[in-house]
Amino acid sequence: MSDDGSSLTGKVRQLRMRRQQLRAPHAGSPAEALRNLLAVQSQEFPYARWTLAQRCQSLPMVTANDVEQAVADGTILRTHILRPTWHFVHRDDLGWLMGLSADRLHQGNKGMYRQTGLDQETAARSGHVLARAVEGGAHKTREELAAILDAAGLPSKGLAFIYQLMHAEISRILVSGTPVRSAGGALKQTYALFDERVTGTAGGPLTGTDREQALGRLALRYFASRGPATVKDCAAWSGLTMKDVKLGLDVARELSPGTLGSATFDGLEFHLASDDVKGLSGPPQEAALPRVDLIQCYDEYVMGYSQSRHYLGGTAPYFPEDNSPLHVVLVDGRLAGWWRHAFTNGVCELDIRMNRPTTPDEHIALDAEVHRYGSFVGLQTKLV
Repeated sequence: MSDDGSSLTGKVRQLRMRRQQLRAPHAGSPAEALRNLLAVQSQEFPYARWTLAQRCQSLPMVTANDVEQAVADGTILRTHILRPTWHFVHRDDLGWLMGLSADRLHQGNKGMYRQTGLDQETAARSGHVLARAVEGGAHKTREELAAILDAAGLPSKGLAFIYQLMHAEISRILVSGTPVRSAGGALKQTYALFDERVTGTAGGPLTGTDREQALGRLALRYFASRGPATVKDCAAWSGLTMKDVKLGLDVARELSPGTLGSATFDGLEFHLASDDVKGLSGPPQEAALPRVDLIQCYDEYVMGYSQSRHYLGGTAPYFPEDNSPLHVVLVDGRLAGWWRHAFTNGVCELDIRMNRPTTPDEHIALDAEVHRYGSFVGLQTKLV
């Protein structure tokens, strides 16, 4: 039987799932889901598509193709931001968010820049070559850019190549382009010119009042979509210092008075939407049928927290052993197992391993989620 809403821990999970739109009210589109979350970790691109789709209204079902189309037209962009890993970001947010993140990302990469020989002169030269290669909408795959860099006498493989591309992303030269299909049908990411996909933004790092305003916007969007959460949670998620997050909270309360509130429990101060504060101390919600969610291991329900991730009810993310599944099964917001997909002869096979036997009601909920995932990928699903 579900414990959702029957304890403080259950209420925290319940509020987080609703604010992250894993529960109603859902988003109307993948772009709306992304705007709510501000940024979504996306190094596992096939699963990151699902992260956005499952937060949308169920009818009509948002499909993988719908998310891919939003990436293709540049509404949703994929780049290195916040922390040195891939994220989805809405094109309306990427300019100011990169202005807030770039200096810290470059600083964090300094050791690898030195190790790979990417000094200022080399970075400037490769940035110029890369910009010329993709300008005018001439989006290029990684392999195509490698060949162009090689012809220019620049590194075209290994870490030296990878860090040239990342440096160009953080420097507002490159950003994701329109994906293309390989001869075998696999989806391949491309790179585009930043200024052709993100318009109306000033270059360079934000300073002074502009930076404070950006800190406020980030804090407002983070805590409104992921609360209850702590300052340390936000700092780990954003790559900012705790001092910056605290300043951002102060600015957020000036930008939007009454939107954010706070509560203290388990010895920590949590920040959340003001409307949710009473929900932490209110009576338990009525018991309902269980709900199962299949989320990717880098879903924001997992990666949106560090200090208070334990409310998930288990250890995630984790490093799989013996070829075991990586992604997360939730029962009423609590970690209950692991999963992954595979495609065989036009069938999507879902390998799902629960931590304990499911109840009859949980099995019905699991079957419903498997069917929903099949609608998302547009294939018949098979539980293995």
